[in-house]
Amino acid sequence: MGMAAGPTVNAPLVSICVANYNGMAVIDDCIQSVLSQTGNLPVEIIIHDDASQDDSVQHIRNHHPQAKLIESSENVGFCIANNRMTAAAQGKYLLLLNNDATLFPDALATLYKVAQETGGPAILGLPQYDYDTGELLDIGSLLDPFLNPVPNQNPLQSDVGMVMGACLWIPKSLWDDLGSFPEWFDSIGEDLYLCCRARLAGYPVRALGVSGYRHHVGRSFGGGKAQRGRLTTTFRRRALSERNKTFVMAMTYPTPLMQLTLPIHLLLLLVEGSLLSVLSGRLAYLKEIYLPVAVALVQKRHLWQSCRRDIMRKRQITTYGFFSVFDPLPYKLRMLVRYGIPAVK
Repeated sequence: MGMAAGPTVNAPLVSICVANYNGMAVIDDCIQSVLSQTGNLPVEIIIHDDASQDDSVQHIRNHHPQAKLIESSENVGFCIANNRMTAAAQGKYLLLLNNDATLFPDALATLYKVAQETGGPAILGLPQYDYDTGELLDIGSLLDPFLNPVPNQNPLQSDVGMVMGACLWIPKSLWDDLGSFPEWFDSIGEDLYLCCRARLAGYPVRALGVSGYRHHVGRSFGGGKAQRGRLTTTFRRRALSERNKTFVMAMTYPTPLMQLTLPIHLLLLLVEGSLLSVLSGRLAYLKEIYLPVAVALVQKRHLWQSCRRDIMRKRQITTYGFFSVFDPLPYKLRMLVRYGIPAVK
C-alpha cells in the first residue's frame, strides 16, 4: 500500500522536505520512492527549488503536482532551503531528504515505529547505501576529535555522533526547539551542527540498523567518496566542510575543551594546507580552503558566540556523555594511509 500525499491530506504525519538544485535527473526517483512507501502514513511533500538552471521547476510542476513547491529567485544554499521548508511543514515529524536519495519501501514506517518506541524526541537516521553499487556506506557516524565523521558499520551501534542530512528524521517540535539550521552556514555541516546541538540538549541521535536509503554521494558538491581507489573532493566542498566543522566545534565543545582543542585544530589545518600546497605546487589549497577558516571564525564571531551561549544555556549532557560517541583516532590519518593525498578539483 502506498503513501497518501499532497493537498488531499488534511493533517500529514510526516513532512518530506526535499531541497533541489539542478536535480531534474534524479528527483523523479526520489519522489517516487516516497510515494511507494508501505504503511499508509499520511505525508506531505515539500520541495524547495534553489534557483535551478535545468528546468527543474517546470519539471516538478508537470510531474509532481502533489508536491508543495517553494521557488527561490536566488541560490540560497541548503540551510536556508530547509529552514523555509520546515517553516511551511505541517507534519508532526520532518524527514529531510536529498533530491539524489531514494528511500527503501519501508523506510518511513520503520522510522515512525522507532520514533514511537523511543518515548521522547530523537533524531533518527537510516543505513546509507551507495546508489550505484549498493555498498553500505554507513549506519550513522561516530566523530573524531576534530569533528570528522567516522562511518559506523556496526548495526548494533545505535547511538552515534551524527546521522547524515541526506535522510534525517526529526520531530517538528524538536526542530523548533533547537532553532533550525544556521543560515550563515550556507551548505555542508548543518547535519553535524544539528546532531551535536541535540545531543548537548539531552536528545538521542540514533542510527537504525534496518531499512535504509540509496544515495548518489557527492553529486551536489562533487567528491565525498573514494573513486578508483582514491579519495576525491572539490575546493568548494572542502572549504565549506572545514569552515563549518570549525564553527560547530567552537559552538558545541564544552569549555575548557573548546579552548584547548580549537587552537590545535586551527594549527593542524594550517599545517595541512601548507603541506598540500607544497606537495601539489598550488597555493590554492592554503588560500581557498584553510586560511579562510580562521578568517571566517573572526568575521562570524558574533554569530557563533551568540549561538554558543544559547547552546550552553540549554545543555543537559555531561562532557563524558557528549564525547561517548567519539573515536579518538583522527579520521584523516586513516584516510591518508588508505587513499593517499586526496585529489581536489
